[in-house]
Order: sequence, then structure tokens, then C-alpha cells
Amino acid sequence: MGHRMFVAVIPPENVREEMERFLEPRPGLAWTNPAQWHLTLTFCPDVDDWRIDELTERLEAVARKHEPFGLRLAGAGAFPSVERAKVLWAGVDQSDQRPLNALAAGARSAANASGCVPDGARFRPHLTLARLSGRDDATAWLRVLDTFSSSNWEVSEIALVDSFLGEGPRGRARHEVVARLPLGAHERRWWVPPTG
Repeated sequence: MGHRMFVAVIPPENVREEMERFLEPRPGLAWTNPAQWHLTLTFCPDVDDWRIDELTERLEAVARKHEPFGLRLAGAGAFPSVERAKVLWAGVDQSDQRPLNALAAGARSAANASGCVPDGARFRPHLTLARLSGRDDATAWLRVLDTFSSSNWEVSEIALVDSFLGEGPRGRARHEVVARLPLGAHERRWWVPPTG
């Protein structure tokens, strides 16, 4: 079995703090870890070790083709339905999702081209806030969550993340950023190659 990996936009710390402050006085659900909040562009459930470098290079090429753009968290929803919610999520501002949609399409294409088959889920930008039993009606929670709107931020990079099931707090997944890939035709990778 290979790596469970995803490509994501990770909100900056100030946006995560805004959401955290909004959720703090609202007990009753096991909120997800703010350090792991992200917007998944594409998910690859089984990536072989030897494909990771090519995947990273192809994602780097995709990132270079997209200029930074503005984004804001707004709205909320539930999967698979409000009446039988398993996941509560925050959405993104609907005013112009074209840059985000194009970035997600590019990430999926890069994954396919490198042999890292992405899952078949249609891209629906969301940030997972809580997981429920699937027997819950989330209407009341969505009314509350729908009132939240974050500050705008500039999306200036995408991240390739390795996800390790059951290794995080309370048996949840642990996420490890493998690479941060800046958008636009600027300086590329965030790591420094070894010297000597």
C-alpha cells in the first residue's frame, strides 16, 4: 500500500484563528484540529514512493502557471446530506471560484499524468470542521456556521500533503506537508538543496 496524499490550499494562521475563535464557544461537536484545516484540490489514495518526485515536479509546473488569487471562507454545508450528516464543512466565497477550480483541475491532471490516480470525487471546495455519526440532522449547526465569514487572503501556494491514518490525536489522521509549491513564475521550492 502506498501513501495517502492530497494536494491542498492551506488557509493562513490568521484565518484559522478566526474560525477557531468562532467555534470555541460552541461545544457539542468534536471539531477537527485547526492545524489540519485545508481545502483539498485533489486526493490520491495510493501513491507509490517512486512516483512522489514526479508528482511534485508536475504540481510545481501547474503552480507556476497560476497566479496568486484572493479567497475567503464563507457559507457551510454537510456531506452526504443535511438530514444525515457525516461531515460539517465551511465553504468558500462563491463570487469567483474560477481560479480555485482551475487550480484543482491542474492538480488532478498532474496526479493523473504522474500515475497517481486521484479519487473520482467531483471538486467541491470545502474545509472539514467536524465529523458526525451520519444519523444527525445538521440544520441547526448549519444555520450557525453559515454566519461565519473569514478575512480575505491571498492564495500564494499549494501543498502536497502525506496523510497517515490513525497516527494523529484521538486516532485521527496525521498530516505531513511534503512540499509547498508557490503559485506564479517566482522562486520555486521552499527547501534548500544540500551543499557539498
